[in-house]
Amino acid sequence: MRATSGTQGAAVTSPSRATSGSAAGLPARILRQGAYESLAMLRNGEQLVLAIVLPLLALAALVITPLLDAHGPSRIDIAAPGVLALCTMSTAFTGQGIATGFDRRYGVLRFLSTTPLGRSGLILGKAVAVVAVLAVQLVVIGGAAVLLGWSPRPEGILPAALLLLVGSAAFTALGLLVAGTLRPEATLAVTNLVWILLAAAGGILIPASGLPTAVEPLISVLPSAALGDGLRSALLDGVLDPIACLVLLAWASLASLAAIRWFKWS
Repeated sequence: MRATSGTQGAAVTSPSRATSGSAAGLPARILRQGAYESLAMLRNGEQLVLAIVLPLLALAALVITPLLDAHGPSRIDIAAPGVLALCTMSTAFTGQGIATGFDRRYGVLRFLSTTPLGRSGLILGKAVAVVAVLAVQLVVIGGAAVLLGWSPRPEGILPAALLLLVGSAAFTALGLLVAGTLRPEATLAVTNLVWILLAAAGGILIPASGLPTAVEPLISVLPSAALGDGLRSALLDGVLDPIACLVLLAWASLASLAAIRWFKWS
């Protein structure tokens, strides 16, 4: 009881400070929320396995095995862009989807949406977290790939960065759509299952052109194939694939509109 009354007293006596001109603006609140969510993801063992360990294992497996021998000049040059695309999907779709789903169950989303951060600030904070964690992944996975002999085209770095940003927006929107419409347990199952299916046969690690002819047209319009093939074009040939970029923009737009329409905060 004493602790409760003391907290209430502090809340009553401090509003002048909370509402003073020194209160943080919305950009600062978004950055702080993004930093908090980034650290939470990187400190979570399961998220760390998904974000770092599994992509490293995938990179090693693709370099050791002859799976990609028919798709390019060297295994590492084909494998590295695909694994970077896998990192984007891991963080933006699976990682954010699971985290948001359980935040929704425990009322965290509903609580934060009523604070000065607001709903838009919360969503932007999650986007900042995705970009921050993706930057860590790029350093770790990209560094490992360089040690294995990867040499991306310098002129393809900017097109690759653009594709990564658009791809992260598309996968984040899809992750929020799943997390905002399904129960947390279903979100956990769906995001992990989709991750496995897209990693294995979604054109993200193995180019869509290397999959059976009957399914290639369907696979090529998936965001996974668009990001994987787009990064390979950028980092292997040094050019921006406009079709891949348009596919990712379409997925980002449609998933965002669907999430805005059907997302449930509690």
